[in-house]
Amino acid sequence: MAFDRRTFIKGAGSAALAAGALSGIAFAEEATAPTAPVAPSWLGAEPEVAEADITDTKETTLLIVGAGTAGLACAATALDMGLDFFLAEKLPVISESREYMGAVNTQLIKDAGIEADTGMLLNELSRYASGKCDRDLIKMWIDESAEAVEWYTPMFNAVGEAVMLPDYGGEEQGGTLYYSPVTEHMSGTAYIPPTRNEVICNHITDNGGVVNCDYEMVKLVHEDGKVTGAVFNTDDGYVQVNAKYTVLACGGYAANPEMMQALQPDAVACTTAAAFNPPCTGTGIKAGMWAGAAKQNDPTPMLFDRGAVEPGVDAGYVDNGKGGFMLPGTRFQLNLGSQPFLKVNRNGKRFANESAPYDNICFAAGMQPGGVFCQVMDVDAPQDMVRFMQGGCAAASREFMAQGGTIDSYMEAMGVDLIKKADTIEELADMLGFEGDAKDAFLATIDEYNALYDAQKDTQYSKEAYRLSQIRTAPFYGCWYGASLLTTLDGLCINADLQALDSSKNPIEGLYAIGDCSGNFFATNYPEYIVGVAAGRSTVQGRHLAKAVAAAEGIDVDAKDAEAKEALAAAVTEVPATPDYSDALAKVCW
Repeated sequence: MAFDRRTFIKGAGSAALAAGALSGIAFAEEATAPTAPVAPSWLGAEPEVAEADITDTKETTLLIVGAGTAGLACAATALDMGLDFFLAEKLPVISESREYMGAVNTQLIKDAGIEADTGMLLNELSRYASGKCDRDLIKMWIDESAEAVEWYTPMFNAVGEAVMLPDYGGEEQGGTLYYSPVTEHMSGTAYIPPTRNEVICNHITDNGGVVNCDYEMVKLVHEDGKVTGAVFNTDDGYVQVNAKYTVLACGGYAANPEMMQALQPDAVACTTAAAFNPPCTGTGIKAGMWAGAAKQNDPTPMLFDRGAVEPGVDAGYVDNGKGGFMLPGTRFQLNLGSQPFLKVNRNGKRFANESAPYDNICFAAGMQPGGVFCQVMDVDAPQDMVRFMQGGCAAASREFMAQGGTIDSYMEAMGVDLIKKADTIEELADMLGFEGDAKDAFLATIDEYNALYDAQKDTQYSKEAYRLSQIRTAPFYGCWYGASLLTTLDGLCINADLQALDSSKNPIEGLYAIGDCSGNFFATNYPEYIVGVAAGRSTVQGRHLAKAVAAAEGIDVDAKDAEAKEALAAAVTEVPATPDYSDALAKVCW
């Protein structure tokens, strides 16, 4: 079904070991044949669809499964290339995208005089991943991200919106010497339509392309290690789409509690809120595995320290009353949680340096009772936040305060009563649920923290002096938080050509994976201080793959690209003035 513009929604040991090399070790007389690996319960069996149940069969060159950030970039570029493609989306609508995208050394960045060291950036991303990454995938993003931003900028300009650099706050982001160059680009006016997905989708449909909605992938069509398309469940029954190239752009599995509990227990242990896209249930990852692809081993969640909850709520899944699981938080994100104020555990004690990447404090909280933390501040918090100068999307609450906001007006704007307010620290302790020894410890921790502020030296966890704050002036505020789960990043193993790989690292013919459905870029954690790299790599991978397919099909990619960009530029009658980022962001401080 064509997209109709109805709505958008926001080893064994070495074989060389000689038998007598180690004395005193007994060897079995007969080797036992290894048993075949058992498929995990969350994977299940590949569905069977009888040929007689296929109501329609379609043919295309490039099949793109999923119309999110990666899939739309792939489809829009395929359109620009004049490539025959079929874009399938399981929802009846297109999901919204974050307004941020990470790119390296764009013209905007160069004009600001803040060019990044690309070699240092490559090494920093490799360090985040503990070396468990494909450097060429990372280099693809570094080398091609500026072009991607400059490709879609005219699309925004044509509808009166600008692409801009936010108030990035400088490179000092806290923690222990992270390299955090400016990569964040903001499109449109902070959460006010159109979103990037909408603009790129309109580019597709305005120029004769089709987004086929209500196409839910059931399985890939594969035989003898080759993928030749996919079968979809649609309003018209099962439809098979045959393709020379099939790319999975279906996202991760954050919305699949079974997979999360099996693959990411540490993330579950500290998560209280859902900020993920509901369609991200691991469909593409499982379909790829049924076809022989391997999945990245290291669990890699994207966690933000903003899952605000009431006192006494534990992190982790709870029964949803319908035979399934849900997260207990009712607020998908409360941005204030990312500010580096004092954070304590259920025992009333400080437990980590609060000036660290978002997931760092979440995982630290996962080792504490209940998997949650309590953030405490006083009436001077707005001035403190301006001084803290948090970058990335944590800047939202900072900018709210910089525009004259207060904690009270923030609570009113957010419509939440999760932040507790009291005239005394003792009263606040009661409201936050501290009792007995925990209350005594909490009060003592406040005194200790004030002493650290007075000395301007954190002798406990070595937080930077400029991010210390005192808690002395009423009213006092506190709120409990866990992690807010945005997505997962440990998808199918791929190479630098974006081909899905089997367990022996060999490409599976005809199968590709991009965006969160793919792996080998991140490992264990998301590099929060390199802002927007997830959306950036998804966009770049989608665009790169479409160009590679076009080239393989004999299309003059450079000529087609120049032609498309000329048409985009011609559609811009007037380049809009860049809006005040701070004012726009302050209005959407979530």
